Amino acid sequence: MAFDSRIGAPGVSLADQPKTMGIFTMTLFAVSAMITLDTVATSSALGVQSITLFVLFAVIFFVPYGLVTAELGSGWPEEGGIYVWVREAYGERWGTFTAWLYWVNVAYWAPAVFVVFAGTLASAFWGGMSRTWAEIIVIALIWLVVGIGILPMSLSKWVNSASAAVKVAVLVMLGAIGVAFVIHHGSANSFAPSQWVPSFGANWSFLPIIIYNFMGFELMSSAAGAVKHPRRDIPRMLLFAGAIIVGAQLLGNFGILAAIPLKNLSIVTGMADAMKLSFHAVLGGAATTVFDVFIVLLLFSLIGNMVTWSIGSNHSMASTGLDRSAPGVFGHVNRRFTTPDYAFVLMGVLATALTIVNYAFFATKESVFWSIFALSSIVFLFPYLLMFPALLVLRKKQPDRPRPYTVPGGRVGAWASVLLTLAGVIFAIVFFFYLVPAGTPKVTYWVVTGGGTAMSMLVGWWLAGRGGKKAREIAAPGMPGAQDAAGRRK
Repeated sequence: MAFDSRIGAPGVSLADQPKTMGIFTMTLFAVSAMITLDTVATSSALGVQSITLFVLFAVIFFVPYGLVTAELGSGWPEEGGIYVWVREAYGERWGTFTAWLYWVNVAYWAPAVFVVFAGTLASAFWGGMSRTWAEIIVIALIWLVVGIGILPMSLSKWVNSASAAVKVAVLVMLGAIGVAFVIHHGSANSFAPSQWVPSFGANWSFLPIIIYNFMGFELMSSAAGAVKHPRRDIPRMLLFAGAIIVGAQLLGNFGILAAIPLKNLSIVTGMADAMKLSFHAVLGGAATTVFDVFIVLLLFSLIGNMVTWSIGSNHSMASTGLDRSAPGVFGHVNRRFTTPDYAFVLMGVLATALTIVNYAFFATKESVFWSIFALSSIVFLFPYLLMFPALLVLRKKQPDRPRPYTVPGGRVGAWASVLLTLAGVIFAIVFFFYLVPAGTPKVTYWVVTGGGTAMSMLVGWWLAGRGGKKAREIAAPGMPGAQDAAGRRK
């Protein structure tokens, strides 16, 4: 048997992984990906109007986003997800460029999530934690995620599923204890009708978080090779997961705003602070034990969140390496686990470097978190500028492609869904760049976010071109060592 240099063992590919994910596991995977507890406090920092804005964007953005993703995911259920859809619509280089941005943003995002982990740990159990220890914890957790991600999906999927259940439990408990807090002690913030009306203010720098909190429906399609019935179950998963995500997020926002005055709300430790205050006010002597349990669950969910996203993004990026549209190192598949091990390791290296740089440049944990998070979010949102219009392009280019699910409303429904989703993404990108939270050095922030985004796009475009050139050289007939489409030597 010929050895394929793209992979880790003769004849092994991502298509060889077991079909282990059914509708229940898929729903939990999506919930784990899309409920991001590290941003609940940030969206709550908008005040009571955050609940109004969340419902508004759920209608005008989240619903059409789900419809578009359901059609693309059921019509093109191959391993790679967003990479496959953009590649089919615009060509190989654009697909690879998209997968790169989708991958690299997770490397940027992981440090931000684990800054919240370290801050929560310090707030709950480790008062006086030094910056050095916080940085060590962030880096250690990055590599824990790398290790879990390299394990076979049959094992790592349990982290995703448990994380989803934990996230919902934490948010439901936070909302319930918030109701009890209001009944017994009154609310920390006014919920008068005037507070529900959106009004521009300093905290609107956090507004794009609401759009961000809706992203991730397509992630399950990135690992479609492990799904038992992708054409049938992906649309159903989107419906079930969407209802859970919206409900749980609203409960979390309410619980934080019920307990913490807006002026005292930290975007890093807000959830832990709200739980500590409301638990002790409502539960009395049992508060400490219950609080400790829920903080541990919260910390676990942050790890599970990054495991989920790292799996999806690395499988997308691995598809480009296997296609030779990006350097083959990204497509290396572990001989034992049939997972993209080299891609995970590269992600760990990049995330570690970003952690070291940001702890050196920013003085507070809030500034460290927001600068990393904003950079990852901007890079993350750009691929959607290609993904959403791909629906219209593919309807024109491949009209006969079987689509078990299509966006309702025919051409009008498709155009409306694409335009609404594009508007939401553009809006979020502009706000991430333009509005800088109070206390964050503006020039440094713009250098990190603007420079980091530009460099990420330039590197991605170069890699996509380099990989495509290499693929053409390998595929060229008559060349020594040429390979066929399956990667076998001729």
